[in-house]
Amino acid sequence: MSDVTGRFVLAAAVAVASLVMAAAARHDYGDALSKSLLYFESQRSGRLPYNQRVRWRGHSGLTDGLEQGVDLVGGYYDAGDHVKFGLPMAFTVTMLSWAVLEYGDQIAAAGEGAHALQSIKWGTDYFIKAHTAPNELWTQVGDGDSDHYCWQRPEDMTTSRRAYKVDAEHPGSEVAAETAAAMAAASIVFRRAGDAHYAHLLLHHAQQLFEFADKYRGRYDASVRVVKSYYPSASGYNDELLWAALWLHRATGGREYLDYAVANADDFGGTGWGVSEFSWDIKYPGLQVLASKLLLEEKDLSSEYRAVLEKFRAKAEFYVCSNMNKNPGGAARNAPRTPAGLIFIRPWNNLQYVTNAVFLLTVHSDLLAALGEPLRCTVDEDADTSDTGGETAADVVVRAEEVLAFAKAQADYILGTNPMETSYLVGYSDKYPRRVHHRAASTASFADEKGFIGCAQGFDSWYSAGEENPHDLVGAVVGGPDGEDRFNDQRGAYMQTEACTYNTAPMVGVFSRLMELDAEERLREQRDL
Repeated sequence: MSDVTGRFVLAAAVAVASLVMAAAARHDYGDALSKSLLYFESQRSGRLPYNQRVRWRGHSGLTDGLEQGVDLVGGYYDAGDHVKFGLPMAFTVTMLSWAVLEYGDQIAAAGEGAHALQSIKWGTDYFIKAHTAPNELWTQVGDGDSDHYCWQRPEDMTTSRRAYKVDAEHPGSEVAAETAAAMAAASIVFRRAGDAHYAHLLLHHAQQLFEFADKYRGRYDASVRVVKSYYPSASGYNDELLWAALWLHRATGGREYLDYAVANADDFGGTGWGVSEFSWDIKYPGLQVLASKLLLEEKDLSSEYRAVLEKFRAKAEFYVCSNMNKNPGGAARNAPRTPAGLIFIRPWNNLQYVTNAVFLLTVHSDLLAALGEPLRCTVDEDADTSDTGGETAADVVVRAEEVLAFAKAQADYILGTNPMETSYLVGYSDKYPRRVHHRAASTASFADEKGFIGCAQGFDSWYSAGEENPHDLVGAVVGGPDGEDRFNDQRGAYMQTEACTYNTAPMVGVFSRLMELDAEERLREQRDL
């Protein structure tokens, strides 16, 4: 057997095994949803409320902003460290809000409506504090370099809590626009929930922040240089400006925001960038899917506006097709996969790209179903056909239910339908990561061990220990397996075992939709009996 034939047979065997596992698995999406929302309580900074459910956490960061004369207590830690990074925090809140806007009824039916609102409000309350003037936004508390030298509980922090801001002289369009998007999206959530006053307050801040981001344009990592090693802006700020404008249009119904998005669609790359990644940095696919929804929702669009929105939709569908490996033209136009079929964008925290893709595919499948149209994966006339034997490619047509089925398969992989038979959602099923790269979860809680844990002491006593974490970081989606579907459950394997808020946030919506889909499938099965 040749090497090529051997690899083909192995790949086919893995694919068959994956299909068998997928067919056999039936996941409890309601349980996954509940656990996902619980995770955000583990990431809280500030003074914890009386109804805090994650009891191994305590108050932390109670003097944040004091040195700069501003109250910056609250918000979320982004991952397993204790820095409050504004850009990923805002993206987390945007995605939580979008999840509730799309699938709020399902979330409420699962009894998780209040927890979903609380997870959003913990972030937006902080953003209100951080937006101290129309053209001033505090974007970071803590220093990544000093923080990473220590391994201690957030309750014991001894590292710098210096705060950093963007303003007219030191602009930061990415973080200002993303925070505007988060507050605009959240304003819709709270308006629908009946809290008109809070919704109005959020919208006021969102509008000011968008004006600030647009008027004083500049990369935020050039103004706040300490963020560059952790959350640099690779895509620039044009995507965030379009993203925020679309969210403000949804929140206000104001035509000026749609005018802005349409007028700048080409120049800002919204109708030109066809990419395979949606993340805290690259918003293009998200804004393209969001713009596509206007084709269904807006009834009085001019032919000119509809033509621009169709261009947005074409790029949204490139993203969907790429992640499904349906784009004609070979590997150059499709996202990579592991042997078992998991989308694989990068080795470091790959599941963030998977969870965001699954959410966008779920939302877009619902849009296709509502429009009564299929997904069209079109040929790129300039594509290299060398990997297809030079054959002429043809457009691929995919039904809406196939898109949703693919999203479900990716979600099921995360929940344990994978070669490792491991759930990458912590706390779900019997086998999941037990040594998550997370300072608080890997260290004795303050309630159990009130003695101070120093910076280096934590490395000696907890980080280096081979034992399982004393606390499960329930609901966290970790970085996930490598490109060969292998997973190393060790704290030191941070590329695989660290979890981030923006990994889990999209899954709140996905699990809600899949819970509804599962109920529909069970009903059909009962009817067939």
